[in-house]
Amino acid sequence: MVCLVLVIFLCIAFDFINGFHDAANSIATVVSTKVLTPMQAVIWAAAFNFIAYFIAKYLIGFGIAETVQNTVDTRIIAASDQGIAIIMPVMMAGLIAAIAWSLFTWWKAIPSSSSHTLIGGLTGAALAACGWKAVRWYTVGKIALFIVVAPLIGFVAGNVIMILTTWIFRHTKPHKMDKWFRRLQLLSSAFLSLGHGLNNSTKEIGVIACAIAAFEQLGETLPGWLGVSPKLAAMGIEVPEWAAFACFTAIAVGTMSGGWRIIKTMGNKITKITPVEGFCSQTAGAITIGISQMLKIPVSTTHVISGSIMGVGAVKRLSAVRWGVSVDMITAWIVTIPVSAAIGAACYAIVELFR
Repeated sequence: MVCLVLVIFLCIAFDFINGFHDAANSIATVVSTKVLTPMQAVIWAAAFNFIAYFIAKYLIGFGIAETVQNTVDTRIIAASDQGIAIIMPVMMAGLIAAIAWSLFTWWKAIPSSSSHTLIGGLTGAALAACGWKAVRWYTVGKIALFIVVAPLIGFVAGNVIMILTTWIFRHTKPHKMDKWFRRLQLLSSAFLSLGHGLNNSTKEIGVIACAIAAFEQLGETLPGWLGVSPKLAAMGIEVPEWAAFACFTAIAVGTMSGGWRIIKTMGNKITKITPVEGFCSQTAGAITIGISQMLKIPVSTTHVISGSIMGVGAVKRLSAVRWGVSVDMITAWIVTIPVSAAIGAACYAIVELFR
């Protein structure tokens, strides 16, 4: 029971960290174009991160949670020499690794992926516990593939939307266009924040579901206070209603905590952003996340919006994008899963010492 509670606590803590680590994703351009003050922007983003819970619950479901739940093959782990009892340590080690790498990249102001950090941490812990067979490589492969695909879609979408917007408003006076798009940025930021909440909060729900399933397989009876949600259970995701609600709340509260280090990188260091460009990049990001949501693939909001900003900036001229900064970011994206996996394996070894 203690291990299960710890897993739930770590999931909620990771969502909080995810919130302030990824706050820049949906509000960096709004802040850099001075549409909203930093405080107004984080409140705006946090509100829509929270609203995403009700959209997931009543409209589109928790598809990302299903994918994350299937990252580790619990049946293989259960059949190992140590049995189902090691699933909890695997979950804890993966979450601790994800939290550690997220905090490190936040400290260094690197806009890395919280999604890939979690997948890497869980993969590394499972490998350390039972070897290659404990990981569903097809699932991990799809997620890893979108390290390249997601920002590429964002780049193309940002480029196309920017070109179309420029053509449609080609006869509009610049000051009037600027005034309109300062307002439209609020709408595009809201949609991007919704996508961020839907894509990120549901990952931890999948981890909690996996931990609860392991707890039951150990022959334990779920306590009444846990209160598994009938709606989620019908989808094969046994998660308490309050835990799912807490995950979305934590990411909203985390978003309100800021993340100003990464906002500077996202808002100005990639390319200079105007209200029109901010709207186009956010719209492209929201569309890309929507596609990944339909495919039930957790993607990095950081990767998506970075690719969108690059695509929008490239419309002016390729030199408008600061490619040196972009290369550093892409390098961080590539190393996130393997580094997180290594940390996850190390954390599993440490957790095992106390089991």
